[in-house]
Amino acid sequence: MGSALSCGGGEVDEVSPEEKERSRKIDEQLRKDKKDMRKEMKLLLLGAGESGKSTVAKQMKIIYLEGFTDSERRPYKEIIYSNIIMSMRALVLAVDKDDNASVAEANQDRARLFKSNTILFEQNVTPEIADAVDHLWKDPAIQEAHQRSAQFQLNDSAQYFFDNLKRITDEKFVPSDQDILRSRARTTGITELVFGVGQVNFRMVDVGGQRSERKKWIHCFQEVTGLIFCVAMSEYDQKLYEDETVNRMHESIMLFDEICNCQWFNETAVILFLNKSDLFKQKIKTIDLKVCFPEYEGGCEYQAAAQYIADKFSGLNRNPEKKIYPHITTATDTSNIQYVFKAVADIILRKSLAKSGVI
Repeated sequence: MGSALSCGGGEVDEVSPEEKERSRKIDEQLRKDKKDMRKEMKLLLLGAGESGKSTVAKQMKIIYLEGFTDSERRPYKEIIYSNIIMSMRALVLAVDKDDNASVAEANQDRARLFKSNTILFEQNVTPEIADAVDHLWKDPAIQEAHQRSAQFQLNDSAQYFFDNLKRITDEKFVPSDQDILRSRARTTGITELVFGVGQVNFRMVDVGGQRSERKKWIHCFQEVTGLIFCVAMSEYDQKLYEDETVNRMHESIMLFDEICNCQWFNETAVILFLNKSDLFKQKIKTIDLKVCFPEYEGGCEYQAAAQYIADKFSGLNRNPEKKIYPHITTATDTSNIQYVFKAVADIILRKSLAKSGVI
């Protein structure tokens, strides 16, 4: 009879070689999972609505996860079509509200197409809609309305999509990376993206920025290694979508004050993305930062204005032990985000190692 192990007076059959091997593999997997969990860094993306958080998340997929497959690109067609339709509708209605402006007589019927509520249910840029967009975009009244778009709600990428209308309305159109990055769909709920940078795994958590979405933020606050807070620099003269009495930059300041000094993030690396720098660089040439900060004295000069905004946010930090890491970003620029994120990953990793006593 084979050997047996005694256990409390009874006998247990000898473990077979196959069972030993299975047990070894389970133990190895458990050790690997534990090691992987230690390596995983949780990154939280926060900021007010329209600050570019979701664009940053899309960039991570492009840079670290081999980008978008054809099947993942197709759903963006409807989003882009909707962006085009709703952007032109916003411009037409802006002209309509101005007693001193009107589109050309030849474009009146085209404009009526966008005033109708039935356009809200259109999911495709039909030949009729494409013709209307093409002609209206060239209309002086629409161009003038576009110049004063800070006075109403208009997608940042409106001009990009209008300028690319012929390509986008081609029947063989498949959204490019840039099309996807420029597309705008309101983020609702919580989305996660896991990707690797070197030997470290990051779990990036993106949550909606509108006020109605912020009650969900608290569910994401535990075990955060790094916090990226996005601010749209260019929106210093614009109002919120959800409350047109509130300046977007003022809302971001209020929000960052709360988040930066929240007890949940006392030991968390806080990275500030001063985003939409490309739009800011153009706007600051003609619109003084004084419209947002009356005390500002730097004039319409990019570097002075950008530094003022960075100092304004960094100065909200009330913890002398905490450092804020500001970065100027353009979320639609892949090379810029790739360069910046390398620095961000290094900051977060170093802070995590310091916290664990390794360095």
